[in-house]
Amino acid sequence: MTVDLGTRYLGLELHSPIVASAAPHNNDPLMARQLERAGVGAIVLPSLFEEEILAEEIGLTGSLEQGAGVFAEALDYFPPIQSFAGAADRYVTSLQRVKASVTIPVIASLNGSTLGGWVGLARRLEDAGADALEVNLYHIAADPRRPASAMESRDLELVAAVRASISIPLAVKLSPFYSAFANFAEAVAGIGVEGLVLFNRFYQPDLDLESIEVVPRLELSQPWEMRLPVRWIAILRPQLDPDVSLAATSGAHSGADVAKGLLVGADVVMMTSALLRHGPEHVRSVETELRDWMAEHDYTSVTELRGSASAARVDDPSAFERVNYMATLHSWATTHS
Repeated sequence: MTVDLGTRYLGLELHSPIVASAAPHNNDPLMARQLERAGVGAIVLPSLFEEEILAEEIGLTGSLEQGAGVFAEALDYFPPIQSFAGAADRYVTSLQRVKASVTIPVIASLNGSTLGGWVGLARRLEDAGADALEVNLYHIAADPRRPASAMESRDLELVAAVRASISIPLAVKLSPFYSAFANFAEAVAGIGVEGLVLFNRFYQPDLDLESIEVVPRLELSQPWEMRLPVRWIAILRPQLDPDVSLAATSGAHSGADVAKGLLVGADVVMMTSALLRHGPEHVRSVETELRDWMAEHDYTSVTELRGSASAARVDDPSAFERVNYMATLHSWATTHS
């Protein structure tokens, strides 16, 4: 049986639903070519952080002004700086190099902190040739004086500003921690974005007991984490505009994981941790497993497979909601009695 893995994501035609999501090595043209040869449908570059740009600018300004108040005449001994390649410049260069090295779509990724930063950087990435832009809404609601409505209004304002400032397709990568997630997801989709990416992984800091300092701890995802995006995509797919793309990310490691994402309504399934663990060639194994599963279950295309197990298509839609909580607890009691 011939299986067609072609899919449409953010209005872009992809030859595969397997997408290499944002990873540190994706901005390397050599790695990008390896990922393309292995079979990914698109590549998402690592995020450009506005804070990184500001930190560099502040550091440069401080270095240039150091001692100026004491030996002001010393500044005359140094030639003026004609240009400075900051984080944004390096990102644009990487984007252009990757674009020149592959034929599949290259999606830029942006994590901003201010309205002006979001808009200005988004325009620059579009001008640099990105086929689409993924923006990451990543922050902690840590201020007890700011209600959920204020946080959500700010995020919607940011997304609307970016959407109005660029013409390339826009995807928004969300966290699952909004107080009424389905409502917020619909609001974001209503702004006119082309897609939603579910979900952002919140990396939790740790406490070093020797130094008594907060330290970063990076742990790659595990397959069980795929259950969260699968659940929410199944719930959202029947309720959102069918033209809004959905991407599943966090925990996809195998062809079976990709099949689950597509079954509930995802247009693509993204991978990072599996590729970091096993290298770009892992994509071939995932694709082979996906093709074999589809052929075994008589699916001839991703179009035919997509959404066939969403909440609108299964016999018991509540299985994706509260009843699943009870069933899970009862299943433990049954298997361990």
